[in-house]
Amino acid sequence: MLDIHGDPELVLCEGSKKVYRTGPWNGLRYSGIPGTVSYVGFNFSFINNKKEISYSFDTRESILSKLAVNQSGVLQRSLWVEGSGIWNIIWYAPMDQCDYLPPCGPFATCNPNNSPICDCIQGFKPKSPEKWVYRDAADGCARKTQLDCKNGTDGFLVIPHTKLADTSNATVDASLSLEECKTVCLSSCVCTAYAPADVRNGGSGCIIWTNELTDLRVFTSNVYGQDLYVRLAAADLGPPSTASRKNNKWVIILAQCKRSTIPAYDRSNQEFAAGTDLELCQGNDLELPLLDLNTVALATNNFCRANKLGRWLWTCFKGKLVDGQEIAVKRLSKTSLQGLDEFKNEVMLIAKLQHRNLVRLLFCCIEGEERMLVYEYMPNKSLDFFLFGESKDGVLDWQTRFKIIMGIARGLLYLHQDSRLRVIHRDLKASNILLDEEMNPKISDFGMARIFGGDDAEGNTMRVVGTIGYMSPEYAMDGIFSQKSDVFSFGVLVLEIMTRKKNRGVYLADSHTNLLDHVWSSWKEGNSLQIVDESMGYSYPMNEVMRCIEVGLLCVQNNPEDRPFMSSVLLMLSGDNKGSSDTVAWESQNLGRWTPGEAKRREYQWKLDRNVTKGEVVAPSPGRTVTAGTRSTSVAEAEDTSSPPVRAGEPLVPVPY
Repeated sequence: MLDIHGDPELVLCEGSKKVYRTGPWNGLRYSGIPGTVSYVGFNFSFINNKKEISYSFDTRESILSKLAVNQSGVLQRSLWVEGSGIWNIIWYAPMDQCDYLPPCGPFATCNPNNSPICDCIQGFKPKSPEKWVYRDAADGCARKTQLDCKNGTDGFLVIPHTKLADTSNATVDASLSLEECKTVCLSSCVCTAYAPADVRNGGSGCIIWTNELTDLRVFTSNVYGQDLYVRLAAADLGPPSTASRKNNKWVIILAQCKRSTIPAYDRSNQEFAAGTDLELCQGNDLELPLLDLNTVALATNNFCRANKLGRWLWTCFKGKLVDGQEIAVKRLSKTSLQGLDEFKNEVMLIAKLQHRNLVRLLFCCIEGEERMLVYEYMPNKSLDFFLFGESKDGVLDWQTRFKIIMGIARGLLYLHQDSRLRVIHRDLKASNILLDEEMNPKISDFGMARIFGGDDAEGNTMRVVGTIGYMSPEYAMDGIFSQKSDVFSFGVLVLEIMTRKKNRGVYLADSHTNLLDHVWSSWKEGNSLQIVDESMGYSYPMNEVMRCIEVGLLCVQNNPEDRPFMSSVLLMLSGDNKGSSDTVAWESQNLGRWTPGEAKRREYQWKLDRNVTKGEVVAPSPGRTVTAGTRSTSVAEAEDTSSPPVRAGEPLVPVPY
């Protein structure tokens, strides 16, 4: 329905409870539905004046469209496909965790690509730090410094690419310019933020918030969302800032990075007192070299914005040591207190792991509340930059993609089996795969990882961490994790590499709402190669490409028992012996058809039918290793159809990511 309180927007309610909101109309689209303007064949209209508030859309004469709520409470827009007799879903909502209300609490932003998804706005800190440790951000954030309305020293922080905060209690004046809106906000001691009501032509109109900012979402793409101006005290604006610096007791970093100097920290402030918690890096036989804060600041030009590589729980910077070695510095955000546990976990774990496909930790820096990890620098950024970035056409040829897939598989096998620790990563995704100068993949970010000991096969947690779209069903739903949950994430990665599409948040041309469903259906129809990224051209080896698609599908099966271990995955991907070829052939022919016990019996019979030589060992997965004999049986005898399929025709992963 259309909610006309504040700046009008569409909302979805369950009874009287609001469960989803689109964000207000900004002249081009609803701020929370960035894909609105890209729907070919649709014309959207929004009228908001003193006489009328209405929203409508029409389509070309040849297009039939419907907007409906399904039985699960999900809003779906569908198009009728003439000839096939089906409705294709082109958009649905809520789509992810950040769409469900309320995701994070007041004065916090939500980003589904981050882990955790909630973070305090700059100048704010968790209101209940003890709850944030357990990913409970419902209480939101509180100001670090109170506003100074009397002296007029407050300023504004621009948060770009947002779905605007809930405007139910906001005021709207379409007659004001953006500069006039700023003046009005500064003149009111209760104004907390402002934004343009219309983003066209540089922005016009005025939305003013006088209460808490809630349901604030940020998008990663610079073509989505709109700017929000949040009012902060001068002390919280940080450089560069237009706020008065006459009372600032820090040496300010110059805007020109080349002329920057080392900050002269106030040693009376315990926030920068050296020598605290150094046992994190020196204890437990880690013997990890330490860098002092001044050395790191010098290497990064005082954490200059030009050297910034990204921001999540951590802010990452590129740097260069005195000896010329390039480094990447991960600096823990002080507003994300839950990151401290991840910091300790990453230090204690990755310092003990050494493999060519794992990122290498070089140094640790701890002074007062500063927590930094210093890694080898990866000049080619992360895998998601090449797969989903804006400039990506023709960058990854097939040889490079296959090398990346194999490297990730080797790194994961090392974690699961070959290292002195048995490690479950729990957050394997494209942004956590870094690429060196030769495009060799390096698995990174071990803050969520867990160590397994003895004969433990799986663990259980009430604190589910990770990234939606990469989490296995049993982990996302029940908190159960094991090697097989990492295998699921690997399978998603493989299919994303093959298609250059994200598992979620992609509007596919058919009725499937995630990538796994789409690939699974294409494979069943014999059209697997149609899902391959077009930018690879047509010169790739079809057998390798098909093998990767089928291995990816094996890894993302619903039942963890059906997924192979990484040792079997690597064997199947290598394709350098008859055993691996037989394994892929058997597994891909029987995806989702039988129970594990029935599949094992049929697998054994199937390999005998193919006259596998006596003594040859085929290892599709632990518990399925077969030493084949020489007996030959017809395919008709082996194919007993009396056992009905278990999941034939069902989507591979029905969990609604």
